[in-house]
Amino acid sequence: MSDVPSASDLRELADQSNAWPFEQAKAIVARLKKAPKDEVLFETGYGPSGLPHIGTFGEVARTTMVRHAFRVLTEDKIKTRLLAFSDDMDGLRKVPDNVPNKELLALDLGKPLTKVRDPFGTHPSFGEHNNARLRAFLDTFGFDYEFASSTAYYTSGRFDATLLKVLEKIDKVMAIMLPSLREERAASYSPFLPICPRTGVVLQVPIVAHDAAAGTVSYDDPETGERVTVPVTGGHCKLQWKPDWAMRWTALGVDYEMAGKDLIDSVKLSGKICSALGGTAPEGFNYELFLDDKGQKISKSKGNGLTIDEWLRYASPESLSLFMYREPKAAKRLHFDVIPRNVDDYQQFLEGYPRQDARQQLANPVWHIHAGHPPAADMPVTFQLLLTLVSSSNAENAETLWGFIGRYRPGVTPATHPKLDALVGYAINYYRDFVAPTKTFREPTASERAALQDLRDALSQLPANASAEDIQNTVYEIGRREPFLNHKKLAKDGRPGVSLDWFNMLYQVLLGQEKGPRFGSFVAVYGAQNAIAMVDGALARAG
Repeated sequence: MSDVPSASDLRELADQSNAWPFEQAKAIVARLKKAPKDEVLFETGYGPSGLPHIGTFGEVARTTMVRHAFRVLTEDKIKTRLLAFSDDMDGLRKVPDNVPNKELLALDLGKPLTKVRDPFGTHPSFGEHNNARLRAFLDTFGFDYEFASSTAYYTSGRFDATLLKVLEKIDKVMAIMLPSLREERAASYSPFLPICPRTGVVLQVPIVAHDAAAGTVSYDDPETGERVTVPVTGGHCKLQWKPDWAMRWTALGVDYEMAGKDLIDSVKLSGKICSALGGTAPEGFNYELFLDDKGQKISKSKGNGLTIDEWLRYASPESLSLFMYREPKAAKRLHFDVIPRNVDDYQQFLEGYPRQDARQQLANPVWHIHAGHPPAADMPVTFQLLLTLVSSSNAENAETLWGFIGRYRPGVTPATHPKLDALVGYAINYYRDFVAPTKTFREPTASERAALQDLRDALSQLPANASAEDIQNTVYEIGRREPFLNHKKLAKDGRPGVSLDWFNMLYQVLLGQEKGPRFGSFVAVYGAQNAIAMVDGALARAG
């Protein structure tokens, strides 16, 4: 590996890199050339009507990667901030399923989330409870961000000047919004939602008069019929969400915000409103949505995807960051079976990093996951191998697994390798929840039985200290027979190679799973005698 590049060398390499965070950051650099400023504001949004979820993590993680790429491209000469903005002034539309004391929430339907009683009883409001969860959630992952509350910004007057501008430009805002609405909604639409002084509810009512000079709007109270006039400032009104987004971009000068593909039209409309208010819509991109195992869009209300807590029960935060880094513009299945690959791929990227030159390192996901400073790789066993060990030995306890690991890698212990110890725990959880319930052993055919018998004999003749490589070569040689020959791929000696079917058969017949790690590595860790006993068990089952 070359020496650590200087900031200017790094910037030059970053400028040539086509890793997506750099591509995004270059758009912000180009934006600044047109309109220079001293500070760049990145923003992410959060709707606190529910708990933070995996999409929230993805948005903050990806935005953080773009922010770091921008800092490298500008050699950290321009200040950057990341604002995690909570839309906690939105009215509560429906009572969520996953909360206690639902009857309390039912009493506060329609009120801003920061005025809805907290069903958990820990905070002054439901919005503040969820905001605290968001902050704890982001802090757990070590994100560098500032928290912002919509309620605090509206009521403190932070948005007043821009809200008055929306009122002044209301005809332009309406001209942008109305074509996007259904006829019946368009008839009563107003960008302003008054907060009823009598009930505290966010009202979706027709605005019968607006006075830009006085800074007020008027409506007829839907229950009393009385005409009510309220200021648009000071938290007496809030905006419908697309004008609200545009108002926020304008008021705060947001330079970068990404959003899900389902919001493409919303981003365009909000961008037009932002321009009408004299602002410039932020840079950003629309990321693809996550799909469940059936290819359906993941939805909070359906609960058909993995939650953050579920992912972290089976794997490290870094593996989740890798999943988020990869192809953000491609739809991805967010199902439990993507976890092992991301765990082991993360380790491979980490192990490859020191062997790469500086240009290659900037294209390595771990550079972006760790803000340019990936830790040293030190994971002597793969996740796939651990899963196979748990599966083969039914060892649902860490001590048994560490017994295998200690024999395979002398001196490696939970104390010397805490990350491996965590991985052992993840593997046990994963096996228990997903592998064990679906385990089915395939019966070997007659020719497979003969091959397994030969494999058993060959393993019994290996020396006690045989290496994983020696074992793999032995297994390979035993498989060099029909129906496992690969005539298209020749071995180094010119003879036909061995197809994957041989190794897949070993996993299906011996372990009751479709695939696994290198079989030689598995036997080296598991022990030849244990492997022989496993073959005997399979032959007896098939007898």
